Amino acid sequence: MSPHSSIDSAPAGAKAFLELRQIHKRFGGVHALRGVSFSIEPGEAYHLLGENGCGKSTVIKVMSGALVPDEGEIILEGHSFRSLTSIQSLAAGIETVYQDLSLLPNLSVAENVALNEQLVHSGGSLARLFNTTRLRETAATALRAVGLPDDRAFLATIVSDLPLAQRQLVAIARAIATRAKMVIMDEPTTSLTRREVDNLIAVVARLRSEGVAVLFVTHKLDECYRIGGHAIVFRDGQCVAQGPIANYSKKQLAELMTGREIDAGRYRSAKPGAAELFHVRNFTRRPAFEEISFSVRTGEVLGITGLADSGRNELAMAIAGVSPAASGTLSLEGTDRRIRHPAQAIANGIGYVPEDRLAEGLFLDKSIFENEIALVVRKLCNALGIVDKEKGRALSAKISQDMRLNTRDLDLPVGALSGGNQQRVLIGRWLSILPKLLVLHGPTVGVDVGSKDTIYRVIQTLAEAGMGLVIVSDDLPELLQNCDRILVMNAGRIVAEFDALATNEDQLYQAMLASKTENAQ
Repeated sequence: MSPHSSIDSAPAGAKAFLELRQIHKRFGGVHALRGVSFSIEPGEAYHLLGENGCGKSTVIKVMSGALVPDEGEIILEGHSFRSLTSIQSLAAGIETVYQDLSLLPNLSVAENVALNEQLVHSGGSLARLFNTTRLRETAATALRAVGLPDDRAFLATIVSDLPLAQRQLVAIARAIATRAKMVIMDEPTTSLTRREVDNLIAVVARLRSEGVAVLFVTHKLDECYRIGGHAIVFRDGQCVAQGPIANYSKKQLAELMTGREIDAGRYRSAKPGAAELFHVRNFTRRPAFEEISFSVRTGEVLGITGLADSGRNELAMAIAGVSPAASGTLSLEGTDRRIRHPAQAIANGIGYVPEDRLAEGLFLDKSIFENEIALVVRKLCNALGIVDKEKGRALSAKISQDMRLNTRDLDLPVGALSGGNQQRVLIGRWLSILPKLLVLHGPTVGVDVGSKDTIYRVIQTLAEAGMGLVIVSDDLPELLQNCDRILVMNAGRIVAEFDALATNEDQLYQAMLASKTENAQ
């Protein structure tokens, strides 16, 4: 088969667990799904690929019973349905891990993991007491399967107290706790380190060996190739290709998803200036990090990486004043600056794009316009303290244009946008303060290939204009494509420094895993 042929037929004699036939779904004037058809076989892995807004989330909700399609047919284990309810989907063995995790933050780990099993067992009724013994046993088994602790203390931990990466694994444990026949994972590795991703891939292999179908919705093509299986490619609400993922190159998949050619090579081509723009000396906030010193030159893109517990996240927040360092100095343009909270960072020309745009970055119920001007509202006020909306809209329109936002309606609520467009709004907001240094914490987490391309090009444009940029990320290809230098953190210290042009992913990853002593030798 040619890699660009539209749809592969199902294997001869194969019996599908789930099949969608000519599914349509409309939201007002938006035709989100346009005659989508594909089938899911037991024990197979599938990768649902496409740009944000192409219909992936909609089709997931149709399969999980959260949405009723306008037209089409769902064949589930040989039985025809016009639509599914959530309980029907769960009872049939379809488990979904949504991108927002959909965990209950005030409940324990055990309750979150075992909730669906007991919900199905009770026919959807919550008007009953948990079987606590069975709950703990179910949860412990599922937690072991994803590499999390199964002791009583962890089982009793309230989910909101866990770091994001562990919450992600708890959500995955919940999905496999019910002896599912099909597990749908929406961006399951967004917050996971490479080590945790390795563990998840092993979990997927075990599920497949037990006859469970796994559907990944992801933007990380390297992980798709490691898992293997089939690609299902969406564009503009249609399934434009389906077949073994080994039949497609990254470039071909990117073109199928976007309808245009995407550069898969290195974005960084310019060289930074000679002048030092930013410097931290002996930054310390135990136990997260200590004795951190590094500099950023004018027009330089510096990468910082490490495992989740390396201190990289805490360092990013310290630079921005979100969780300031206990000791050490920070200088900008040769002058020491006191940064004890975000307002001081902003006043000194330091911008910070947080890792979790939904929880820490955006006002989801507010408009694009209101989000983009949020940091400069005071500057847009007239003598009476009233916002000059004409100036504000002009600024918002310019930000949206610079970030190549895929809408002209500045009054749309940000919560209605795709993940890629939301991230562009967030980055654009920080550009409104005209920062001298911009810290980007996971700049393309949960962002599609087309939006990544846009964000990377914006990063390079900003650097060429003389801005200093720090990218804190565990996405190693992202760092290699965009940075001049890459610092690796381990156990709260910088343990290695690399020229991005002269290194590779394996060297970076080995430095992330190595001990401080090994790196010092």
